[in-house]
Formats: sequence, structure tokens, C-alpha cells
Amino acid sequence: MSDLGNRLKEARKAKGYTLDDLQAITKIQKRYLAGIENEDYSMMPGSFYVRAFIKQYAEAVGLDAQEMLSLYRENESSEQMKEEEIQRSAPQLSQKAGFMKSGRMNEVLPKIIAALFIIVILAVVIFLYKHQANSQKSDEVETSDEITVDKHKQDESKTEEKKGEDGKDADSKEDADKPNEPEEEPEEEPAPEQTLTQGAINGETTSFTLENADTFNLSVKVKDGGESWIGVTNQNGEELLPKGARVVKNGEEAELDLTNQQSARIRVGRTQFTEILVNGQPLAYPNDGITQNIVIEYKK
Repeated sequence: MSDLGNRLKEARKAKGYTLDDLQAITKIQKRYLAGIENEDYSMMPGSFYVRAFIKQYAEAVGLDAQEMLSLYRENESSEQMKEEEIQRSAPQLSQKAGFMKSGRMNEVLPKIIAALFIIVILAVVIFLYKHQANSQKSDEVETSDEITVDKHKQDESKTEEKKGEDGKDADSKEDADKPNEPEEEPEEEPAPEQTLTQGAINGETTSFTLENADTFNLSVKVKDGGESWIGVTNQNGEELLPKGARVVKNGEEAELDLTNQQSARIRVGRTQFTEILVNGQPLAYPNDGITQNIVIEYKK
């Protein structure tokens, strides 16, 4: 741990502020302020919020914000170095295990190959035997069928000759008595259904394509018990969300008609509390990232 948390805490006490006082000044939740003092950022919504909260904290207690951010970055880089050392040591252990497995495989492999060879030979012999038996049966069946078909054809020809002209007259009379049936109208092809297709993923940004839709209605809602940073811009970078990009409280919902827009970019700060619907269809986030950018291209 760096000295960042202790310095901020001492400066707060020197000002005579409690965590409740600092929460009222900075508008930052008390648990986030306590996490910064303990250098525990696990409950933070993302690294962007951590840096923003540290800057506000430092300015509120009269410390240099840039210096405090430098201490945070140093601590963050040292943690990354520890993780890289752990990752480097992991392949060495896996290589040793691989050598042990390969030695055992070299002993067992010849036995496996010999067993497979015997199985293949047995399968070929059984296949050839069954094929020969089936071909003999099919020849016998074809011969008996030819004799039966010839007799059947002779009986049919005699019956048709006896019918004569009487049968033809009856058929013609039935055709004359039948009413004219109306022609069937061709069925209309159903209109193609709306499709919302996921495209490329680039870091926190995922692209989607909306097709076969007459409208482009966007609904963004924050679930009960949470809050989230939300911003919606069009292809020109213009903010479309009423009252602009902001922290949306629990239970709030924003509905936008983007039919006249070519695309929309939705910035979500806390995806676990944010629900996005496109023309009433829920949009599934591509991953479990807390902060994500969703870009929807509208193809009319």
C-alpha cells in the first residue's frame, strides 16, 4: 500500500471533517470515501471513478490533486507488476507437468496404436461380411418383385378393357356437373422481422446493427436498488439524453425516439443496474464488464 490513504485521512481530520461531512461536500458516497482511505477500490464502479473520486477528495481537504493521483498510479503499477510475475511463474510449473505427462504418453502410446489397429481390422471384416449378405438378399427380392409386377399389370389391362366407353361417359358427366371452383389468391409474404445483430468488440465498446425496423425507439432504465452513469449521443457526438449525461438514480427510465438518427452511442457506467431495450427488445451485454459503450447503427 502507498501513503495515499493515510495522507488524505490526516488532511480530512486536520480540517475537522468527518466522513459524513466530506460526503455532503463532495457528493461522493461515504463507503467510497472510506474505501479510498483504506486503499480498497474493490467496490468502485471502475478505474475512471476511482481517479475522479480521489481528485475530488484531495481538493476538498486542500491537498494537491495531481500529487495524490500520482501516488495512486504508482500503487496501481506496482500491483500490475506483481500480477505479471505470478503469470510468468505459472508457465514454468505447467511445463514441468507437461514433461511428466509426455513421458507417460510415450510408454502407453504404442499399446494404444496396436489396439486401434486390431479394432479397425475387425470392423472391416464385419462390414464386408454384412455387405455381401445384404447384396444376396437384395438380388432375391428384386427377382420376386419383377414376377409380381408383371402379373399385376396384366390384370389391370384386362380390367380397363372391360370398362370401355361406359367409364369414359361417366367421367365426362361428372366433370360437367362439377361447379367452377374459385381460383386461390396468392398468400402475402410476411414482412421481415426486426433483427439486432452484435458486431465487433473493441475494448469497452461493442457495435450492434438494427435492421428491418420501421422505428428506432431506445429505452434506458436503472433497476431498483442501484444507480448508473448514462450518456446517449448520436453520430455527430450530440447529447440526446434529456438533461444531458448524468448519474441516473434507481427506478428512473429514459425513452428516446431515434428514428431520424443514423446511429446512437450509449455509455453505461454500471451495467449490472442498467437495462437497455431497442423497440421493446432487451439488449444483451456482450460481457460482464461494469463500464461499457454500446454503439447501435440503424439501417433503414
